[in-house]
Amino acid sequence: MVKLKVGISSCLMGDEVRFDGGHKKSAFCVDELSRHIELVRFCPEVGIGMPVPRPTIRLEQHDDVQAVVPKTGENVTSQLAAFADKVQVKVEQLSGYILCAKSPSCGIERVKLYDPETGHEQKAGMGIFAARLKEKNPALPLEEDGRLNDPHLRENFVMRVYVFSQWKEMTQKLSKHQLLQFHQRCKLLLLAHNQQRYRELGKRLGEQESIDSAFAEQYIIDVMDALSKPASRKNHTNVLQHIQGYFKADLAHERREELSDIILQYHDGILPLMSPLTLIRHYLREFPKEYLEGQWYLTPYPDDLKLRYGL
Repeated sequence: MVKLKVGISSCLMGDEVRFDGGHKKSAFCVDELSRHIELVRFCPEVGIGMPVPRPTIRLEQHDDVQAVVPKTGENVTSQLAAFADKVQVKVEQLSGYILCAKSPSCGIERVKLYDPETGHEQKAGMGIFAARLKEKNPALPLEEDGRLNDPHLRENFVMRVYVFSQWKEMTQKLSKHQLLQFHQRCKLLLLAHNQQRYRELGKRLGEQESIDSAFAEQYIIDVMDALSKPASRKNHTNVLQHIQGYFKADLAHERREELSDIILQYHDGILPLMSPLTLIRHYLREFPKEYLEGQWYLTPYPDDLKLRYGL
C-alpha cells in the first residue's frame, strides 16, 4: 500500500538546517506519523541558497510584509515566495503540510513582525513561504509543529490529512455521483465539526445539477475549512447519539442503556471518546449498517496512532 504524503519543514525531521545549525526534531512526526505517512522534507531558506549556519531573517512591515536579513539588509521576500512556486508540483502530491512555528519563512501564525523604524514587534505575521503555500493550495491542511503537542489539534490535523487524501485519490474530472459519494462519507465528520456548514454543503450539492472544476475546488476548500476546528464534546455527543439510533431495533433494552450511559459519561468528561466509539464499532460488526460502515467519522485514520484516546 502506497503511503500518503505530507510535507514537513526539514528541521522538524532532525535535519540540522536552522539558522544556528540546529534542528527542532518532532518526536511525533519522526517516530509516530512516519509509520503511516511519507514525510517529504522542504527547507525554504536552504532552498533559496542560504548557508547553514546563516544570519537570521525577520519579517518587517513596509507597504507589505517583507523578509529581511537585518545584518546585511538583504531582502529575500521574493526568493522565498518563488521557492513555493518552484516546489508546487511536489506540493500538489501532498495531503498536508507541517511547518516550523515562529519561522519568518514557515510560521503559520503569530510570527514576530517588526516595525523597521522603531524596532517594535508584534506577533501578527505569517511566514513568506507559508503564506504563498496557503495562497496556492487553499484546501491543503496546514499545521505548525508546536500546535501538534495539543491532542485535539493533533487529531484534527491528521483527520484532515486523511480526508484530503481521499479527495486526491478521486479522478481529476469529478462526476456528481463521485462528489455525492465523497460527501456521504464525510457527513458525520462535518456534523461533528460544523453543523451549519454541514447543512449548507448538503443543500448546495443537492441543488447543483452538474459539477465543474470551479464548483469542486470551492467544495473541497469549504469542507476542509469546516473540519479545521476540533469538534466539541457536545457535537461529538450529538453524533454518537445519532449513530445510536441506527441500532434501536437491534439492541435489547439493557444494551441500549449501556451505550446511552457510556455516551453520557463521555459527554460529562468521565470517559474518553474511544469508549463509546469502541462499543459502537463492536455493534457495527454484529449488526452491519452500510451507511455507518462508510462513514470516515468512525475510523478516520489508523487506530494505532491512538489520537482519540486523549479526547
